[in-house]
Amino acid sequence: ADGEPAKPAQPPSGADVSAEGTVPVTLQTSAGAIPLTLDRALAPCAVNSFESLARQAYYDGTTCHRLTTGAELQVLQCGDPSGTGSGGPGYSFADEVFPELAYGRGVLAMANAGPNTNGSQFFMVYGDAQLPPNYTAFGTISPEGLQVVDEIARRGQDQSGGATDGAPVEPITIEQAVVG
Repeated sequence: ADGEPAKPAQPPSGADVSAEGTVPVTLQTSAGAIPLTLDRALAPCAVNSFESLARQAYYDGTTCHRLTTGAELQVLQCGDPSGTGSGGPGYSFADEVFPELAYGRGVLAMANAGPNTNGSQFFMVYGDAQLPPNYTAFGTISPEGLQVVDEIARRGQDQSGGATDGAPVEPITIEQAVVG
C-alpha cells in the first residue's frame, strides 16, 4: 500500500508471477491505437501490475499528461488518472532494473518518484532518452504505435514544465487499454 489511489484499483496478486512470455496490450487513444508488447522476462512485477490495472479498466479514460521534446529526453508519459503527474493506484512495487540498461526509441518503462516507487505511471520513448538505469523497462511499442506517438510529439507540448516539457498541446486520452 502506498497512499490514496487516484482511481480505485486492487493490487495484483503477488503469487505465482511469471517471468516468461509476453503480453500484448493495445492502448486505444484519442490519437490512434498504440500496440505494446509487455515482456515478463524484463520485469515480471511491472508486467503483472500493468496487466492487472488494464484488466481493471484503470487506464481507461485517463490522459497522457506529459510530453518531453528535448534532444536528450523524448517521452510521452501516461498512467495517472488525476492527470497531475502525482497520482497512482494506491500501491507501489520495487524497481526491476539493470545497470547496463539504456533507453531508446520504442522502449516502454515505468515512471517513478524515486527508488521502488513504481505504480501506474509509465512512459513511452519515441526518440532519445538519456536517463540513468533507474526506471523499470517492461516492454516495447510497435512500429505502428510509434507512428502515433511521433504524431503526438510533432504537435508539441505546452511548455508548462519548461521549454521542452509539458502537457501535449492536443490532449491525449487513453480511451481503453485492451489486453490480448
